[in-house]
Formats: sequence, structure tokens, C-alpha cells
Amino acid sequence: MLASFRRAFFSGVVLLAPLGITFFVFNWLVLKIGGSFKNKVFFFLPREILSDPQMELFWNITATIIVVCLITLLGFLSRYFVAKYLWSIGERILHNLPVVNTVYTSVKQIIDTFSSENRAVFQKVVIIQFPREGSYAMGFLTSRSKGEIRNKTEKPMQNVFVPTTPNPTSGFLVMLPEDEVKELDMSVGEGMKFIISGGAVVPDWKPANALSNEAN
Repeated sequence: MLASFRRAFFSGVVLLAPLGITFFVFNWLVLKIGGSFKNKVFFFLPREILSDPQMELFWNITATIIVVCLITLLGFLSRYFVAKYLWSIGERILHNLPVVNTVYTSVKQIIDTFSSENRAVFQKVVIIQFPREGSYAMGFLTSRSKGEIRNKTEKPMQNVFVPTTPNPTSGFLVMLPEDEVKELDMSVGEGMKFIISGGAVVPDWKPANALSNEAN
């Protein structure tokens, strides 16, 4: 009977221990942080209000929450600025290393060129006869010619950016009549992979009539 009582008592202690420790930590934080910084946080309030025994716990808890939020905000800001500073140092080191700086700069230019902002400029993947009739090159439709170019050519023209392979950060701007530009079904992302890989990565494609036949 005594052993059963002892086991039940220790079981109760095990169940209450987390709650007790949590309450102790919370109470310590409120008293130490809230009690210490209450007058500094609420410096604009009269001392009579802050020292009211009935409201003391409320002001302590509120001050604790404000101090914790400020510390957290400071941590986020410091982490951002420290990370940015360390990143700039790392980039500086990479730029000064021979061979490595060439690879790093090339990869960075590729990523910057095909970032989400720049990808929005490319409307469609197209093929054109370039650099001579009978040979084809893949490019990206960027816009349709307007203004002076449209007036001087006297017919609708399309602007096509033809990137170089495997580094697509450079290329050629070719302006062609609309009937000489053939649009492809592949996405801009798939077209990028095709160009960067030098034609090794070819996206899957099925003709529209084949898809309709499968549906039927």
C-alpha cells in the first residue's frame, strides 16, 4: 500500500513538473524583465498607475512582451545585416581567386539573366533562320517592334533575343517579320535548359493532334 502511494505520488510529480517549471520560468521572466523595464517602457505613464498593486501583474506582463519582441526584432536585423556583410566578404574573396572568379562570375551572370524578373521579358520560345537561311537558332520573343523601326520597315516585326551557348548572358537581337518567326510549345524554362545544355537537354513534346487522339 505504501509502495502504491509512493508510485502515485511520483507519477503526480512527473505530470506537474513541466507545468511547475513553465510557471517558474514565466514568473521569473515577468518579475525580472517586466519588473526591471516596466518604468522604462512605460515612462510616459504616471508612477501611480504603474505602482497600482491590482495592475502590477498586467504592466509586468505587457513590459515583458514588449522587451521580448524588441530583442527578437534586434536579432532578426542583426542576422540580416551580418549575413549580408559576410556574403559581401565571400563574394570579394571569390572575385580575387584566379580561375574560380571566372566560373563564379559566369554562373552569377547566368542566374541574374534568367532570374524571375528577367524571365518575364521573354514571352515565348521561338525558332528562326539564323545566322543564314536554311540554318535554325532558338531564341526568345521579347516584344513586337514599334515606333520608328515599325515605321521604317513598313511591316510588323518581332524582336527575338538569340542567346549564345553555353553562356546565354550574351547574344544577338534579331528583328524579323512575323511570318519568319515560329513559336514553340515549350516553356521559357525548358528553352533555357536546352540552350544552356548546348542542346543536350531536349524537353518532351507531343503534337496537339496526338493529345486529342489519346483523349478520344
